[in-house]
Amino acid sequence: MADKTKLRGRWGEALAAEYLRKKGYMITAMGWRSRFGEIDVVAEDRRTLAFVEVKLRKSADFAAAREFVDRRKREKLIKTAKLYLAEHETEKQPRFDVVEIYAPDGVETKAPTLHYIENAFGVNDEYSAF
Repeated sequence: MADKTKLRGRWGEALAAEYLRKKGYMITAMGWRSRFGEIDVVAEDRRTLAFVEVKLRKSADFAAAREFVDRRKREKLIKTAKLYLAEHETEKQPRFDVVEIYAPDGVETKAPTLHYIENAFGVNDEYSAF
């Protein structure tokens, strides 16, 4: 089962990366790991370095996918992003985004629904889309 979950996650991350490429972003990392956690997708355009968390669900019946990016998850993402920035210096403005993907039939879904939330939360968590 863990392999199926990993496969679905990678599929969702690939969908998010393709969405970003179509929006003009360059993907600089996928599945970037630190001792604190993982950043699903790191993408950049001319001004922004986006740390993207991908949440894949069959539906929003129980809760919106973005709701699974709770305070604890955001703290892990922020710590991981700080390590990424320490290793990859940039003048670009960092930002945390969330992609919700709804795929009722998992990887077999022909037309998954994707919602992209820019600037979903900040380091101080004062400005949150949640």
